[in-house]
Amino acid sequence: MSKKVAKVCKLQFPAGGAKPGPALASAGINMPQFCTAFNDATKDRAGDMVPVIITAYEDKSFDFVLKTTPASILIKKAAGVKKASSNQKEICATITADQCREIAEYKMPDLNANDVEAAMRIIAGTARNMGVKVEGME
Repeated sequence: MSKKVAKVCKLQFPAGGAKPGPALASAGINMPQFCTAFNDATKDRAGDMVPVIITAYEDKSFDFVLKTTPASILIKKAAGVKKASSNQKEICATITADQCREIAEYKMPDLNANDVEAAMRIIAGTARNMGVKVEGME
């Protein structure tokens, strides 16, 4: 017989840096056990934000699924900027089509795209909304 799901939470933590706190308390899970498991699973992705989907069960056990780093963070890192433009029309940085392809290939498991070209268009759209120009993809 399968366990009854009590709650599903979508959270983001720095890789290797999950700590017990109010966000985890709302999930109703064993926080130290989750933090240890999460930090061990993400220690190779240092410096990235890692989205995680936590499924908490009624018996206080849990499962979690790690997702890829958000596209906006990857675009800012590729462009070498700390903050994106608050105005879409104002270009704050540029990235190359090759950098866009790299990001798209990394994000493929989490994107709703059938091929890398479609994924690149999704990433280019995110970049455009952030005020980052993608050279070679007009």
